Amino acid sequence: MREWLRGMLELALPPSCAGCGAAVAASAVLCAGCDARLPRLGMDTCPRCQRPGSRYAPCAGCAASPSPLAACRAAALYAGDVESWIRRFKYPRRGWRGLDPAPIGVVRRLVLEAAGAAPGPPPERIVPVPLHPRRLRERGFNPAALLARCVAREQRCRFDPALLLRVRDTPSQTGLDRRARRANVRGAFRVRDGARAPRVVWLVDDVVTTGSTLAEAARALRRAGVREVVAICIARTPEPGP
Repeated sequence: MREWLRGMLELALPPSCAGCGAAVAASAVLCAGCDARLPRLGMDTCPRCQRPGSRYAPCAGCAASPSPLAACRAAALYAGDVESWIRRFKYPRRGWRGLDPAPIGVVRRLVLEAAGAAPGPPPERIVPVPLHPRRLRERGFNPAALLARCVAREQRCRFDPALLLRVRDTPSQTGLDRRARRANVRGAFRVRDGARAPRVVWLVDDVVTTGSTLAEAARALRRAGVREVVAICIARTPEPGP
């Protein structure tokens, strides 16, 4: 119902920039100025960590550390205006104020940019990183599932939100270092019983920090027979300075 009402609002309101309200073309989400302020990541970079390098070959660091992910693409840094838009998307206000279509418009555009730069063969399934059922009941929706549905529509590919299950209700990853994050999500996912494993899966989430959650989800998919898993995200957390 919430998504239907958002769609009606988008049809009823005149096209305007989601950031500043200036008039824009009907197909635009942001004006040129607001769009330029988004801290985008270069796409001609390492396919896993997005450090400078080749778009198709891993950098030396990634090549030296095997990963269940064939690639991980994010469109922007989780900072500045991007962080604000993602927070508004993930934590909408209650009631009518939560129907604001602006955040979903911006994050949809960014996740489709990331998907458009994904290397390798096209996906057979688009799968969101799942929430544990208890968390899903508390939140009322899974942000990753909304993003995955957008990507599936664009790719004309099957959206499969039930292929991957979260079987452990893990504590929040916030504040944990890389090693603790890996331990926190170990064994948290499994593939649905009886599911046929597709060859190529795109795994969708909102923000990637160390990649521990995505890697553990990809391991579960690979154990079930998936041959290639590519992660698609809106944003990547900036690496801490020296």
